[in-house]
Amino acid sequence: MPELVDPDPRYQRSFLESVEEWLAAGDAERWAGLSTIPAIGESEGEAFTLVELADPSRFSTYTARLKSLADPATPLPAGIVTATQLWWVDGQEYLGRLSIRHSLTPWLLEFGGHIGYSVRPSARRRGHATAMLAAALPVANRLGIDPVLVTCDDTNVASRRVIEAAGGVFEDQRGEKLRYWIATS
Repeated sequence: MPELVDPDPRYQRSFLESVEEWLAAGDAERWAGLSTIPAIGESEGEAFTLVELADPSRFSTYTARLKSLADPATPLPAGIVTATQLWWVDGQEYLGRLSIRHSLTPWLLEFGGHIGYSVRPSARRRGHATAMLAAALPVANRLGIDPVLVTCDDTNVASRRVIEAAGGVFEDQRGEKLRYWIATS
């Protein structure tokens, strides 16, 4: 049965296969999970390449870095907030990832929200996003976040259904983003 877990080197093979799927599908590299910190403002961000992550030592560094982002003591560039990174796995199979942002910047309040998620292309349309978001709500609650803001593009019908299935209450649309609040308690 799939579950949310901390990023871990034991999922290297499956994670790398998912990155190859993302790239083959022509989707943006940011959805593949190569970036640990997005480029924002004057910060170039942090990212790993597929070639780097093929090295087990670099993959261990990558997973450790993802886990470090949940620690409020970790120095972060301006505009980046502390966030818990979790992976959705079934046994040894990496299926997707989810990020719970502990606080909201003005941009996150308008467009990004507390929780972002993605499911690898070969695992889509099987209910993973819905289950992953539902599993993340108690984690957000333990982090003291209630309710959470979750957003999606106005053209993303699948994501809208995921958010609504999790109890999302529509607040408004800002630009191309639909904004929903979900109770975590």
